[in-house]
Amino acid sequence: MDFTFTEEQQAAVEAARAVFADVAPDGVPSPALTPGAVADDFDRPLWAKLASSDLLSLVLAEEHGGAGLDAVALCLVLREAARVLARVPLLEHCATAMAVQAHGSPELAAALLPGAGNGTLVLTAAAHGRTGHDPAELAVIARREGEAWILEGTQTAVPWAHGADWIAVPAHTGEGEAVLALVPRAAEGLALAEQVSTSGERLAELALDGVRVDATHLIETPGAWERLRQLLATGTCALALGLGENVLTMTSLYTGKREQFGFPVATFQAVAVQAADRYIDLRAMEVTLWQAAWRLDAATGGAGGPLPSSGDVAVAKIWAAEGVRRVVQTAQHLHGGFGADTDYPLHRYHAWAKQLELQLGPAAAHEEALGDLLAAHPLA
Repeated sequence: MDFTFTEEQQAAVEAARAVFADVAPDGVPSPALTPGAVADDFDRPLWAKLASSDLLSLVLAEEHGGAGLDAVALCLVLREAARVLARVPLLEHCATAMAVQAHGSPELAAALLPGAGNGTLVLTAAAHGRTGHDPAELAVIARREGEAWILEGTQTAVPWAHGADWIAVPAHTGEGEAVLALVPRAAEGLALAEQVSTSGERLAELALDGVRVDATHLIETPGAWERLRQLLATGTCALALGLGENVLTMTSLYTGKREQFGFPVATFQAVAVQAADRYIDLRAMEVTLWQAAWRLDAATGGAGGPLPSSGDVAVAKIWAAEGVRRVVQTAQHLHGGFGADTDYPLHRYHAWAKQLELQLGPAAAHEEALGDLLAAHPLA
């Protein structure tokens, strides 16, 4: 089997590296020194560069002005974004656009996808439910009223919602599959309350009080929300991988220069063994990420496996959550007191890593989901 990336996927990586080359991880105040959010909005200049480099339209079909690439390509770009802690809603925006493209009505696609591709419209998704522990689709009720739908409920910790134009909101009708509503941020009856992430970014609690959604802006396709949720989880794994790889590089450079007893501390066996363990974590995070992303792409073409694609996503998120936590903890330990210096960016990576570890469920939640899948699909 050939595990190399395609020329188009490699070109996306090169374009992403060029865009992110000048991004500084410490471009905003430190989350450790800021009582609220580190900034009111995401990095708009960087967003414009992503748009001009055609990276926002990467996963859109040619008919919508995109390159027609897949989840693997998106994860490759996200990996590069996380290396520099890029403050843009790239994951939520692209994943939501993919859901609209695959399952939305022609009217919805025409209304959102051209603007999503050129960056003039910003999309995000509510994926954490009412508490962050309950299924997101159970937090909002959707009921039909004539030619429209009415939404009632609450979604917590919605990323980038204050700067987004449209928000994908999962909901339930009480009759089977979840539905997915695309709601404009300025919709009547939608209120946003201030929340702040572990990484210092601005989140929002969404309160939906009789929000009216046109029928063409609600996706009823079975499995649409589940696929979007899996895309978001897999993209989170890609962010964790890119962050972890950069942290290990920072640790290698530091321990290679820091001397004790006349020798670089990197030459000490205890230091080398810890770094090697974290390298193994990163390689496990990488292989499970690409397996999950490939299964998501293959599932659209009918390819199957012993478990549904959600099983591969659960395995990837387990490794991402545990692995990125171990990587940043070891990095802090091997940096000594220097790692806690707020003038040095490692503490920022630690805060982001904790956010990614818990985002869309910690390892324990995905272990439970994987156990349920194994019970329902016994392997021969």
